[in-house]
Amino acid sequence: MRGLLVGRMQPFHRGHLQVIKRVLGEVDELIICIGSAQLSHSLRDPFTAGERVMMLTKALSENGIPASSYYIIPVQDIECNALWVAHIKMLTPPFDRVYSGNPLVQRLFSEDGYEVTSPPLFYRDRYSGTEVRRRMLDDGDWRSLLPDSVVEVIEEINGVERIKHLAKKEVSELV
Repeated sequence: MRGLLVGRMQPFHRGHLQVIKRVLGEVDELIICIGSAQLSHSLRDPFTAGERVMMLTKALSENGIPASSYYIIPVQDIECNALWVAHIKMLTPPFDRVYSGNPLVQRLFSEDGYEVTSPPLFYRDRYSGTEVRRRMLDDGDWRSLLPDSVVEVIEEINGVERIKHLAKKEVSELV
């Protein structure tokens, strides 16, 4: 059986890792769609799709998850929800079950006849991309929320500096 999991992974954190481990206990292969792949360099979506692929690949390898058990596929948003499932199906191998905590994603796939399961969230108050990015901005402890290899990727690409720069207010020349 093959499952599908969609997430923005901005960035990939320990909560994502726990969900993937749990789902891989239920399916033979997992398609991991990196959602909103066209977005980057904003406070909500600071990392590129390529950077997120790198984070995922390195973190899954670091945690002993064989590459033969998953596919990572960046998926750009489309502006028509009625066509979104067909868009996903066009970009991915066939799948049997969808894992998502997003009500819209659940609705769209269930209307298309898929079995949809809401994966358990692991310490959602701590393990969320929003919390990781907030701690980066506030010079807090963001590293403990991420697999070590993801910390290395963020440091390699100067990700914290990018987020802090993006958070600056534009300074008017008239000031």
